[in-house]
Amino acid sequence: MEVLTAIRTRRSVRHYKPDPVSDADLQVLLEAARWAPSWANTQCWRLVVVRDPATKAKLAGTLNPGNPATAALTEAPIVIAACAILGKAGYKRGEACTDKGDWFMFDVALVMQNLALAAHSLGLGTVHVGLVDAPKAAAILHLPDGVVFVEMTPVGYPAEEPKAPPRKELSEIVFQERYTPG
Repeated sequence: MEVLTAIRTRRSVRHYKPDPVSDADLQVLLEAARWAPSWANTQCWRLVVVRDPATKAKLAGTLNPGNPATAALTEAPIVIAACAILGKAGYKRGEACTDKGDWFMFDVALVMQNLALAAHSLGLGTVHVGLVDAPKAAAILHLPDGVVFVEMTPVGYPAEEPKAPPRKELSEIVFQERYTPG
């Protein structure tokens, strides 16, 4: 699938078929994630692949009641949790380099976008799930000190074809030379 087509046609999938995802396809996703850019090539991200139904159910339990992604975490054959090592991205000689502080959120977002686009190119669905009790998810995944849970995504074959949400016009979001909102 051509990259611009993948960008335009990828959707957030919240319902999955029980069909397994092949190890070969999972490797493609993980390789796509591995090649994401990062601050000074620090590659601060870490991915946890979860297949165990009990662990997926525990992770689903970290979501707020009524979150539409809850079922997705238990229906999909795989959940990938994105984590980050703190104090690497955005740092030089142990000091934050910008007013943004630790850049781990930027770097993990790049990884997860690569992964989501690669999944879509293989006919797999994903949805970014970030409104969670992150400390509880970290405990479920046995994350060590200095590593934080950021987000997770189910991965599987879509049981639905979500419609494209409306997008703002470029004139609403792009400015030339300076910010000049209408």
